Amino acid sequence: MEKQIEEELIVRDFLARQRTKLANDRTLLSYIRTSLYFLVSGTALIKVDDLENVRDFGYLSFLISILLVALGFVNFFRLKRKLEKGKYYSM
Repeated sequence: MEKQIEEELIVRDFLARQRTKLANDRTLLSYIRTSLYFLVSGTALIKVDDLENVRDFGYLSFLISILLVALGFVNFFRLKRKLEKGKYYSM
């Protein structure tokens, strides 16, 4: 079905769709990168022995990291499914 939709598109629309796919990939990588930043900062905050209150922020940072990865993958696959079905006009 995707091949049939791509054959009906003119070149400009086909290229716009390809740019949207690449932007979707870049967005997923951005979510993963941000999640890794939170993971590293959470690890650093947990390892601080002088301040006990900071350890809670480390655990919160871990939680945010997990949520960001999950949100990134949900958004990625949702947009990918819309593109495969040809519903990219209603995004």
